[in-house]
Amino acid sequence: MYKKVEQQDVLFLQQLLGDTKVFHGEAISEDYAKDELGTIKSLPEVLVFVSTTEEVSRVMKYANANHIPVVVRGSGTGLVGACVAIYGGIMIDTTKMNKILELDEHNLTLTVEPGVLLMDIYEYVEPKGYFYAPDPGEKSATIGGNIATNAGGMRAVKYGVTRDWIRALEVVLPTGDVEMFGRKVVKDSTGYSLKHLMIGSEGTLGIITKAVLKLVAKPKHAISILVPFESIEKGIESVPHLIRSKSNPTAIEFFERKTILFAEEFLGKKFPDTRSNAYILLTFDGSNEEQIKTAYQSAADLCLNELGALDVLIVDTEERKEAVWKTRGAFLEAIKASTSFMDECDVVVPRSEVADFIKFTYELSQKYQIRIPSFGHAGDGNLHIYICQDELDQETFESKLKLIFDEMYKRASNVGGLVSGEHGIGYAKKDYMRKQLGEVQHKIMLDIKKAFDPNNILNPGKVV
Repeated sequence: MYKKVEQQDVLFLQQLLGDTKVFHGEAISEDYAKDELGTIKSLPEVLVFVSTTEEVSRVMKYANANHIPVVVRGSGTGLVGACVAIYGGIMIDTTKMNKILELDEHNLTLTVEPGVLLMDIYEYVEPKGYFYAPDPGEKSATIGGNIATNAGGMRAVKYGVTRDWIRALEVVLPTGDVEMFGRKVVKDSTGYSLKHLMIGSEGTLGIITKAVLKLVAKPKHAISILVPFESIEKGIESVPHLIRSKSNPTAIEFFERKTILFAEEFLGKKFPDTRSNAYILLTFDGSNEEQIKTAYQSAADLCLNELGALDVLIVDTEERKEAVWKTRGAFLEAIKASTSFMDECDVVVPRSEVADFIKFTYELSQKYQIRIPSFGHAGDGNLHIYICQDELDQETFESKLKLIFDEMYKRASNVGGLVSGEHGIGYAKKDYMRKQLGEVQHKIMLDIKKAFDPNNILNPGKVV
């Protein structure tokens, strides 16, 4: 189907990029065979590090002419196998394209290369009084990867997801052509939105080489409240009431006591409260301190007086902020450290269905006699559910895993949800997506893929 990489191909890449930026065969680290979850593994035949758009373009022109598959990789923090080279070929690593190119204070935009880390963007703009709102959990992810997966995060309730913060993208197409999708403008009704097709396409339609991000003024004040409940059902059932109360929280997170205990053990640090079975964490931000105080007090009163909360803890000291948010940020790694192996279900359901879906995971845990911890974004219905292998042998675990995934994705579809809220489809979820969306939509996606990538060389076997 594809041309195997030969010595002449390696020599071309070495002449183009330099010997120190090209690795092949046994010189390629095993780390490049997988993403963060590690369930799908395959090494590329050759790994190249690029520094410029021109280099990306020339690699793609060569690969397209010779029918060699290409996969793009940033930090490798994905969870669905999207950056795994399942057909071998060339892997393009963009982490050296890590420059912040321009802060445009007139148009409130930041132009960056794709290898810039999310945490570097925060550290650059916030001291200057600006704010880039998307807040995915993995701050060491590259912005290119965030855009490619349309990453979400905790602040999506108030600020939206990555898609809502992209003004323009410079993209190298599979043919090697370089195009700019979008501009530094607020409005755009100029034909089909090719920029938005690129966002969330997981490296199957083009390679992002520059991104123009939207900025806003940084909120001057922020505060969180931690609200314990006697059960996760009671906690999650409070969320629609909090949203209707118009207190306008920035984030609404839910988690259980056992998840906190995993994180405490993993970090070696104590959480402010572990006496209750479940917690809702709400954050409020803005420029007016009095308005924020009114908002969180209103939410706190509602939780205590009407929604059955056991207490309300204000996260207002630096010590408490660090304890709460460091623990929340460690949930994934803590659960991973608590088991021999795990796989993840990242579904999104209507907010009104969150509590029932979590109850459903408890039923599945009992039915299949397997541990299924979870946490998630209660405010936008995005749930992170982990199926843990623990002491099960590989064959038994894989058999149970498939049955559980089948039931979870079917349930999500039946209640009006989707198979991925923010981690994407990649290789792991494409069959579930096709089953849910049906053949008509799948055919449309295939036709879009063919229009961008007629030789099907860019990240083949992913999404569709």
